[in-house]
Amino acid sequence: MIIDGKALAAEIIAWVAAKVVTLPTPPHLTVFTCAPNFETQKFLALKQKQASLCGVTLVLRACRPDVTLEEMHTALQEAAIGTDGIIIQFPFPPHVATADLITLIPLTHDVDAFAYKGEQTEVLPPVVGAIAEIAKKYAVKWGHKRVVVVGNGRLVGAPAAHFARSQGGEVIVITKDTDDEDQQQAIAHADILILGAGVPGLITANMVKEGVIIFDAGTTEEGGMLVGDADPLVASKATLLTPVPGGIGPLTIAILLKNVLNLAKKHRKAEQNMV
Repeated sequence: MIIDGKALAAEIIAWVAAKVVTLPTPPHLTVFTCAPNFETQKFLALKQKQASLCGVTLVLRACRPDVTLEEMHTALQEAAIGTDGIIIQFPFPPHVATADLITLIPLTHDVDAFAYKGEQTEVLPPVVGAIAEIAKKYAVKWGHKRVVVVGNGRLVGAPAAHFARSQGGEVIVITKDTDDEDQQQAIAHADILILGAGVPGLITANMVKEGVIIFDAGTTEEGGMLVGDADPLVASKATLLTPVPGGIGPLTIAILLKNVLNLAKKHRKAEQNMV
């Protein structure tokens, strides 16, 4: 079965919109970006569209290509005063280290939940939230399942591995440094595959077993199109498959906006307590 991420995302967006109108003021999200590439521009446009649908105010702040870490620190601190959530839309220029930028985001405003380590929380990393929503709707069982995570990045691989372990999965993380034979064996025996390598068509039908569940969160531009890590033909063997585009991507945006709502509720409650 190919998962319709857009339909699931629409359900979440509608739920967020219904909750937003109960707040005294709308949730506010600030997104910092710098020379966005093709994939980033597409993602930003989707975020803006979905935010407007559910009543979340989204403000884009474009940074100069030569922006410094010190300037970003000041900008983030200033933004935190008047917003509920902050996103740094990567990639940023290489002279500003990703790890350093992440540490500058106040935890009270971190809608990407970079500090997540598998704990139960209302604010989940967007990819984790998307996977969790699909797993809940389609009754995916994680306990004692062989879960193979391809990639160990901050946005997909690392948080997805934490989540799978928290659900009782037997997790193997594959990176580019993993031995080729070990990679092949792990993928061939995986009950659940979570993909975040960003390598088009990396996983083909002959590599996986019948009945595998595939969460494809790898997104790359190829020939002007967004493509995933899984070759579309893996659908012939997969019990569940999230396509690219239209699978995990739309859901991550919906989860982001749900996170903004949850942070806004906390901020409004704190403001009321101060009165």
